[in-house]
Amino acid sequence: MRKLIVTVLALTLSGHAAALAHTAAPQTQPPKPPAQPAPAQAQKPAQTPPPAQPAPAQTQKPAQTPPAAKPGAPAQQAAGATVPVEAGFTIGPEDVLGVIVWREADVSGDVTVRPDGMITLPLIRDVKASGLTPQELADRVQAALREFITDASVTVVVRQMNSRKVFITGEVARPGAYALTSSMSVMQLIAVAGGLNEFAEGKSISVMRIEGGKTKTFPFDYKNVANGKKPAQNIVLKPGDTVVVPER
Repeated sequence: MRKLIVTVLALTLSGHAAALAHTAAPQTQPPKPPAQPAPAQAQKPAQTPPPAQPAPAQTQKPAQTPPAAKPGAPAQQAAGATVPVEAGFTIGPEDVLGVIVWREADVSGDVTVRPDGMITLPLIRDVKASGLTPQELADRVQAALREFITDASVTVVVRQMNSRKVFITGEVARPGAYALTSSMSVMQLIAVAGGLNEFAEGKSISVMRIEGGKTKTFPFDYKNVANGKKPAQNIVLKPGDTVVVPER
């Protein structure tokens, strides 16, 4: 019996010792698997903004040249540009006139005298201008406009004097037609034309003039006039006169 008790005690103590040994032994944790690196996120390439589209070039329209004025129709002239005229000047074909109606810009304007001597104006249409002085034409236009504008006041000025021309031909530097805008003598016309050339027969120059349907001839001796011997030959030219310088 005593042996049985000892054996039981021994077994009990042995069991307690084993339990204590198990409790004291560190609990070994199984190794954790290595952390997996997070998959790298593929970065999207930076988007390059599209190049700016150049603005379409605006095509500049070429400057429009005003059309040439037709004879008898309003002509585009510089405002206020006038040509001084002598007393008794009469209007002729190709002259450019400014017809000014006070406070009536719509019926004012510049006109070119047609070859038939007529001009065309608003409201009154065709008016004869050739052979009249600027004042006579103004009176005629004013009277015609009174039917439409009771207090019409009209002024006519000369913009370009193209009807008064003289001509020189023969042995001069620049023969041709020249505008007679003011008083001009034979010697002055020869000077304007560049003078006589080396082949000119200066003592046999003549001036041809048509009057009353007939041609008159006036002699001109260049050397004598230049020396003051025959000043009367240096006549004042009239529109349409032709100076003839013959060859030696």
